[in-house]
Order: sequence, then C-alpha cells, then structure tokens
Amino acid sequence: MSQTNQSPFSALTYSWSLRPQLLLLFIFLLLMHGCAKAPLDRMETDTLPEFTDDLGLEGLLTGAVRHLHYLNKIPPQTTVTLGSDSYPVSWLRESMETFIDILKQEPDPEELNRIVLENFTVYRAGGRKDLPRGEMLITGYYEPFLQGSLEKKAPFLYPLYAPPDSLIQVKESENGELLFKRRDKSGKLLPYWTRREIEKNNLAAGHELVYLNDPVDAFILHVQGSGKIQLPDGSIRSIHYAASNGLEYFSIGKLLVDQGKMTLEAASIPSIRHYLRTHPDEQEAILHHNSKFIFFRWEQGGDPIGSLGEPLTAGRSIAIDRAVLPHETLAFLISRKPVLNSSGEIDTWVPLHRFVFPQDTGSAIQGTGRTDLYWGSGNYAKQAAGSMKESGKLYFLVKNNFEDRED
Repeated sequence: MSQTNQSPFSALTYSWSLRPQLLLLFIFLLLMHGCAKAPLDRMETDTLPEFTDDLGLEGLLTGAVRHLHYLNKIPPQTTVTLGSDSYPVSWLRESMETFIDILKQEPDPEELNRIVLENFTVYRAGGRKDLPRGEMLITGYYEPFLQGSLEKKAPFLYPLYAPPDSLIQVKESENGELLFKRRDKSGKLLPYWTRREIEKNNLAAGHELVYLNDPVDAFILHVQGSGKIQLPDGSIRSIHYAASNGLEYFSIGKLLVDQGKMTLEAASIPSIRHYLRTHPDEQEAILHHNSKFIFFRWEQGGDPIGSLGEPLTAGRSIAIDRAVLPHETLAFLISRKPVLNSSGEIDTWVPLHRFVFPQDTGSAIQGTGRTDLYWGSGNYAKQAAGSMKESGKLYFLVKNNFEDRED
C-alpha cells in the first residue's frame, strides 16, 4: 500500500530573517534531501544482477518489436532523462533495435547475460521511500473473462458504459495533461461525478454497452481496464478502457485493511471477493469508496492495448508511473511469482527475473516504488495478478557508447 511521506522540513516555520549562514545550511540540507529521492540510479558493473530470463525467449521478441513500433512514432530528437544522463529517442530506438538483433541470434541464457552486460548501461528505479534503496512493490493485473449480455435481463443487471455525452476531455494548459470534466448549466467546467453519484443517479443511462451478472466482476473490470465478455450465444467480444471520470483511485483493499477487516498480508482479489460476497450489506459502500469510474469501448479480438497504444504482451508488459520513470526503454524485473498446484491454487512462490517493457500505466501505479506486471488471461493470470504484492527491483537498459556515436 502507498505511504504518505512528509519532508522532514515541512513542519519547520523558519523566517527569512534567519542568519545567512543558518539559511545556507537549511538550503544545503534541503537540496541533499531532494537528491536522495532521485528516481533512477546508474549502476556499476559489480552491482548488476544476472540477466537471465525465467521465461526464456517466450514473448520477448514480440514485446520488443511492439515497443520499437511505439518508439518509431516519437520524434527522434525527443530527450529522455535517466538518472543524471540524457538520451535522444533515436538512441533508445537504436538500443531496442540492437536488443532485437541479439534475440534473433537465439543466444542461450549464459550468452544473453554476457552480451547484455557488455553492451548496455543499466539504471535502477529508486524504489519506495519506506524501503531500502531500489526496493519496489510489485503487483499484477490480468484480462478477466466474464459472462455478459447485450440486454438487461436477469441475472445480467450490472452495466458497463461507453463514455457519456456529459464527459468532456480537456487539455491542462500547464503540462498538456488530458483531464476528464463536465459542465454545469452555466457552462463552467467541474470535476466529473463520482462512482457513487454515477451509479446511484443513473448518470450514464443510455450508454450501456453490456450487462454483467455480478457487480464485483464489473468493479474488477474497472480496475483491470480490459477484458473479454462471453455473450449468451457463445460469442466472445473484447472490451477495453475508453475513458474515466478523472477522479482519484482509492483502493478498497486498503480500506478493508485500515478498517481492520483483513490483514495486509491477506489482502488480495480473492480475499476481497470473499469478504464482499459474505458481507452483502457492506458491498455497495465498499465499492463506492473508490470514486474513480471507467468507461469502455468494444475492440477487435487480440491482446489488450496499453496506454502507449501498443498491444500488451502477457508476462512482458508492465505498468509504471511515466511521470517519474522512463517508458521508452527496455527493462528488467526481479521479484517472485506463484506456482499453482493441481487444483489451480497457489502452492508456493519462486523467483521471477525477466526482461519487460513499460507499455502501460495505472491509476494506482504512482511513484518510483510501484510496478504492475501484466499476466495475460486464464486461471494462472487471474491467480497471479490477484495475489501478487511482492517486493522487487526494476532496471532500465540503454545501449553503451552513446558518447562515441557519429552524429
């Protein structure tokens, strides 16, 4: 769960009449405190992990080609900062092309590790502020497979909506960020309605896409962002994120932990589902705690599309906070993954270490200490994504010898 971190200087009420030397000391300490929070660290060779991949080459070339396709759409002179270093996108594109060429040679694990160590500069995400440097919280998400109907007919009573006409997308003047708003009768822009207001007052009526048979399934699809819906005639359609109400995401898992209804260790999608089903009188209030609301659109079949506009690759795509971590590079993730028993339940956890691609974002993925791994679809993906809240580390790789390039 995210923590609220307060600067040690925020409680001070120094006056500008301080003696000059004391004021200089304060500024120096403040700067040093800020430096300690740098989002990326450039790693020395003797501190690097072993770049062996627990998935082998499965899906790796696909993910790399998809990421290169995205990089080819960015102006080549766009600058990306990693730690204290800056690179044009053209160099990051060349880095990805080099990695693809390496993969096409089908190196064995030992050879791949040697090549990567010799040819790439490595940066590590700074991690969570309440953990040792570089330690992150690694969670997972997946593509749900649900039953639904295009008609509202019991038991299919819980709608997923397309963006309503009242939802307005505006561009923030300062940083160009796209925001979702609404207008009042006078034309003034206001925050869009909350999940509770939308559902209790039927504010999206007329824009229903499909009806599900379980409000918890509908909520989880809002969290996951995409899924597949099987209709009564047996056909399967893909539904994807189209827009949101633009409000803050609040975790109902954190709410249940804060209220003492489950422990942090026990909080997972399966345990949250169980609590909601066994406490139906609390269900609506708990779901409405998350004010963020997602609107959807139908898509052609295939892999879901991430926030970069590229298809996600199961086990290879990750969601990061693009405001503080680079999404234009190859990455390497270290954490743990579950092993299922013959009944399809988690039996144990084993090391996870693989190359990944930052191709998505998420409302709850904020700061340098969070990463969300996309597991794909199916029972394993559902179990892994629903239970994963592991510590881990995330590295970003850029091809060496940028300084020696020929312009």
